[in-house]
Amino acid sequence: MSDLFESQIPGINEPEFSVSEISNAIKRLIEEEFSYVRIRGEIGRVSLPRSGHVYLDLKDEKSVIAGVIWKGVADKLMTKPEEGMEVIARGRVTTFGGQSKYQIIIDDLRPAGVGALMAMLEKRKKQFQAEGIFNQEHKKPLPFLPEIIGVITSPSGAVIKDILHRLSDRFPRKVTLWPVAVQGDNCAREVSRAIDGFNSLTVQNPLIAPDLIIVARGGGSIEDLWGFNEELVVRSAFKSTIPLISAIGHETDTTLLDYVADVRAPTPSAAAEMAVPVRHELLALIDANEARLSRALSQVLLNRSQRLLDISRSLPRVFGLLEGPTQRLDSISTRLPISLTSSVKLKKSRLFELSTGIKPTSLIMRLENSQSKFELHAKQLKTLLGYCIDLRKQTLGSLFSRIESLSLKREILHEQKNLKDLSLRIRKAYEMSLTNLETKLQAIDRLRETLGYRETLNRGYAVIRSGDNVITEKAKALYETNLSIEFRDGELPIKNIKD
Repeated sequence: MSDLFESQIPGINEPEFSVSEISNAIKRLIEEEFSYVRIRGEIGRVSLPRSGHVYLDLKDEKSVIAGVIWKGVADKLMTKPEEGMEVIARGRVTTFGGQSKYQIIIDDLRPAGVGALMAMLEKRKKQFQAEGIFNQEHKKPLPFLPEIIGVITSPSGAVIKDILHRLSDRFPRKVTLWPVAVQGDNCAREVSRAIDGFNSLTVQNPLIAPDLIIVARGGGSIEDLWGFNEELVVRSAFKSTIPLISAIGHETDTTLLDYVADVRAPTPSAAAEMAVPVRHELLALIDANEARLSRALSQVLLNRSQRLLDISRSLPRVFGLLEGPTQRLDSISTRLPISLTSSVKLKKSRLFELSTGIKPTSLIMRLENSQSKFELHAKQLKTLLGYCIDLRKQTLGSLFSRIESLSLKREILHEQKNLKDLSLRIRKAYEMSLTNLETKLQAIDRLRETLGYRETLNRGYAVIRSGDNVITEKAKALYETNLSIEFRDGELPIKNIKD
């Protein structure tokens, strides 16, 4: 706010505010800090103007605070404020800028006759703390998604409706209601019996035993909520093996059950929110994880394929290794006949040159000798040539076998096997995911049938209709002419009883 104003006096950095700005800022600060409070004190001055509003002072031996009761609230008060009366006022702390004072806007005013109850409550609280009943190590974690939720509350109040409505919005679950009195002399005994009864189901009939217990009721005075401060209720909650949520009263109401419960909820609706997650958020999370898994698998397969491709490109071709030796063999085989022919011609030429100086007899002898040597050499050459060819073939065959048995080929085969196994695992995971989703869908459909109104008809209830409209009020039924009552096995037309 300070940056909206500029100092009018040179050399002074403090911002300037109007009186209303300061007053409104103080008002917001006090209302945000204190909100709704309960104040105990003695009523001092009481003013009753013609407007119907009530202005009074709440004081103790040291301080005084102004209070206001608006006309609509004052008319509904069971206790009328009188000077000198000790009361407990509940309301909202605010300010009145017109007189530069703070005050409390009172919504409820009760006599402070509960001092003994408060003292007893504090004594019990200290006793349980000394026993360690409230210690954090005894708190049990709430199940992530309970199949059955046990609710302990009045069946006729708005609490059970709020809980069922909130569960239906977030994640529908099976709900077992244990009706109890939520105030009065029987409250503590019935609540304790309900907690013990739900826990006994875990042994007697685990199929219908709840996974989570919610103890709930609406707001009220300390007298109305006193049943939840009884030792009987606290002991039963402490012994409960099933996680328990306490949702007693409003956020400002506190009972001993709130301290011993595994989780305290400020309101019954908040207890339902703590009990189950949001179904749509879970489905979105599953879809996101499935997409991530698919992308990861696709990326793995792509990387493996690319690696195989890179490895295959780096390997030399098998036939490329044989091209050089094969070409050299062909070249040698081609040159060999030519060399032999040239050598024979050369020998004949030298023989002719020498024949002139040789006698026919010696020439014939030498010729025969040379011819025998030539034939011998020809045989040896033929044998040697065949041996060389066989040796080259063996060498080439050995090289080809070595290339075929390279570790790289084994690695390629290993990667192909891994790729096949991974594809099989992906297929199995996908089939399993489809099976799980189908099972969940069937369970949700069974729950839908269980929560339908026809199941209520089977328990002895009935639906009154006028045509296609459902009649829920007696006043409307008096003016309808065509009424019918729907039972479990059909509808029964009835006459109008207005007359």
